[in-house]
Amino acid sequence: MLNCGIVGLPLSGKTTIFNVLTSARAEVKSYAGGKTDPNRAVVDVPDGRLQELASVYKPKKTVPAQIEFVDLAGLSKDASKGAGLGNAFLTFVADSDALIHIIRCFDNAEVAHPEGNIDPLRDFEIVEMELIFRDLSVIENRLERLAKKKVLQKEEEQEKELLEKCHSHLLSERPLRELVFSDTEHKKARGFSFLTLKPELIVLNLDETQTSDDKIPDYDKIVRLAAERGLSLIKIYGRMEMEMADLSSEDQKEFMKELGITNPGRERLIREAYKMLGLISFFTVGHDEVRAWTIPQGSTALDAAGAIHSDLARGFIRAQVIHFDDFKQLGFSMAVAREKGLLRLEGKDYIVKDGDIIEIRFNI
Repeated sequence: MLNCGIVGLPLSGKTTIFNVLTSARAEVKSYAGGKTDPNRAVVDVPDGRLQELASVYKPKKTVPAQIEFVDLAGLSKDASKGAGLGNAFLTFVADSDALIHIIRCFDNAEVAHPEGNIDPLRDFEIVEMELIFRDLSVIENRLERLAKKKVLQKEEEQEKELLEKCHSHLLSERPLRELVFSDTEHKKARGFSFLTLKPELIVLNLDETQTSDDKIPDYDKIVRLAAERGLSLIKIYGRMEMEMADLSSEDQKEFMKELGITNPGRERLIREAYKMLGLISFFTVGHDEVRAWTIPQGSTALDAAGAIHSDLARGFIRAQVIHFDDFKQLGFSMAVAREKGLLRLEGKDYIVKDGDIIEIRFNI
């Protein structure tokens, strides 16, 4: 299962956001005393389509898509040089498939900011530079080992050329996700688990006083920065949403109404993380089970069959497909869908779309 690592400076509210996402109630000071083991939790992906299908079929079991979130220790300034938890932290980051970067925007006299004051842009750059320094270190160590060889094999020559390309780009203080790679180069680069090659999402951690953008320090600049870097940005009232979990659904709605929030930050962030990981959902339906299955975007009908069971892929004949939107428009009736010609038979190379409802026909 793919996971998102939650990163940020100490006291930025990473564990608070983790608790908002997962309802795990992890201790907010869980890294006190040098603790390095991350908090982990598997989370259901909110999907109204799944709930609508379940209300139609009334199945014995409804199974949502899931992703994992990992709450990593605070990334101290100069972590790449061993400060704070240093390499222990960076190793956990390397194991993540994508990064959720928490930036503290709220002031709190009882929780002093490690850098002395609230400055979201500075905090963003501190974390980004530590990730860049770590990637530079990996590249330099590998190039040093290659330099000691008298003769390089063809594959090593290609590796050296790729690493030098990455090194040059990182020296311009830009992450590798902004570098243009060929498909072959990108596959090789991923083998190094470069931190700045991972997809990233920015989360602004706010308090209840920051209900308008003009109360968020440097908000316009942060929005421009995210746009320039091609990063999505989400605002969350971390502490407040964590405490809201103890309220009734009606009280939660009233609370959000007062803040002008239409959807909980938790749901927005989970859905955006799922999208950032390059994942989509397709559905299988029936009176026994309605399930959302997770596959990478661009997957084929054969891939979808394999996600359900290897036997379905091995004996694949055809996939019967209708998109959720069409199914809903037709009153959730397969008979009407078949009559209107919207229930299609697709071959193994069909590219599955997010929201497809699929039945695999197979024979083994």
